[in-house]
Order: sequence, then structure tokens, then C-alpha cells
Amino acid sequence: MCPAPRETAPAPDGRRACRSTLCGREWLAGVDEDANYLFQIPAATPKNPPQQRKRDRDRAERMRLAGGPMPSLREKAYAFARQRTIVRTSDFTAIGIPRHYLAWMCEEGWLVREGYGLYRAAEREAA
Repeated sequence: MCPAPRETAPAPDGRRACRSTLCGREWLAGVDEDANYLFQIPAATPKNPPQQRKRDRDRAERMRLAGGPMPSLREKAYAFARQRTIVRTSDFTAIGIPRHYLAWMCEEGWLVREGYGLYRAAEREAA
């Protein structure tokens, strides 16, 4: 018997377990028992998931209705250059692509600079 009987309390299932540190016995969980015998910890599932802001919900709904995310400026510029053989800088700026993107895309290998203000799509290898 436990040396500190006043320290024992009934567990939720009616069994008694020692809460005293004076007791030399160490309790180990059985097959159908939880290691935290007296005070079971519920699973970490939140009852109410965090709510999205209204503007984020509206943006997600607009994207869903539009058929997915819009292509990036690089993808838009590359597709535009693929449609035409030679593209001028003014053509890119007319569809909303800044001029500094053209220099970045040449460095990354998306476009090839043919001359002053003239670009063409690079031949991309399939991955």
C-alpha cells in the first residue's frame, strides 16, 4: 500500500493512482491505458480553426472563379515572345512587362537579345 494514502484520488475510471512523490513505486501505462493516467490530454485538434481575413477569403474566391492563379510576368513575357519571332521592347511594355524584366530574363536564359531593343524567346530544353 502507498505510504501516503491521503494523497491518492480516484481516477475517472474508478481506479486509484498515487500522486505522491514519497511513493517509491513507478506506474507504467498498460496496453489500454494512457501514460498520463489521472489527467488525460486530449488530442491536439483545435475546435475552431483560425479564420481567414475577409479580404483573403475574397481573393481566394476570385482566384477559384478565374480558374487558378494568373501567370507571372516572366511566363507572360516568354509566352508572348514564343508567339512572335522577334519582339521589341515597346511590345513588352505595351502588355505591361517592365523593361528591367527583359534584362533579368536574358541573364536567366529565358530570352535572347538579338539587338538594341530586339528580343526572341530562347530555346528551352524539356526537363
